[in-house]
Amino acid sequence: MLKFFYPLFLSSSILSGQFDISTVYLSKKIDETSALEFHKGIFITLNDSGGKPKLYSFTSEGDLIDSHKINNAKNKDWEDLTADNDFIYISDTGNNSGNRKDLKIYKIDKELKLKDSIAFRYANQKEYKKKKKNRYDAEALTVVDSVLLLFSKDRKKLTTQVYSIPKKGGTYIINPIAEFNVGSLITAADYDSFSQTLALTSYNFEGQQFLYRFLNFDINNINEMKFEKYLLPIYPAQIEAIKVEGVDFFWLTSEDEGKGLPRLFKVCLNN
Repeated sequence: MLKFFYPLFLSSSILSGQFDISTVYLSKKIDETSALEFHKGIFITLNDSGGKPKLYSFTSEGDLIDSHKINNAKNKDWEDLTADNDFIYISDTGNNSGNRKDLKIYKIDKELKLKDSIAFRYANQKEYKKKKKNRYDAEALTVVDSVLLLFSKDRKKLTTQVYSIPKKGGTYIINPIAEFNVGSLITAADYDSFSQTLALTSYNFEGQQFLYRFLNFDINNINEMKFEKYLLPIYPAQIEAIKVEGVDFFWLTSEDEGKGLPRLFKVCLNN
């Protein structure tokens, strides 16, 4: 049996950052917004955990434009989406109980038609019994260069394991290529190739929301990458989507969490 070894990177201390944050409210139709991407100049998002297999488009002012059903796809637990020049990738990777055997990523074209699917299972998973604290839930997906990076949401160790998955349709057995001690539950990821900035969002059991930033991210040296961790001054919220537009410019969305309407945040980090 092949065994993979990688260093576990210790959590950095929480940095004190100055944020400029503006907020707009979103339609109740996307009350479980869990992803954020640009498509034809506007935002697209999705609802997670059993919502309809649809993408929803809206403006930066919060106006809902349309919904787009993805035919022949099922939303068992959609969690994130990401895109490259040719395709959009939807992660049906939510696995709260750790017992799913049908994890996949849908690959759709820019006209929002399903083209292929990327199925996978975790090489280290030996049993599929329901467990609330498991290592096989994942909500964060992004494109980095020629591959997809999937970040786990580990309720047991509060780390995130990073998996590299090919963009080509097929069935894969995946091993982690890195692990970071983030001390929280990772909910979203995005990478901006121009600025080489990778960012993650998360929350802890106290409901605090965090932003993680990897500057000059290099997948070929992922085991040498370090991150900055910031406490986001946004309460109450459950941020589950991020779009990076530069080193210090981010868009975030929060689910309504039963406390009102979902929200879009424009976040600038000044430090």
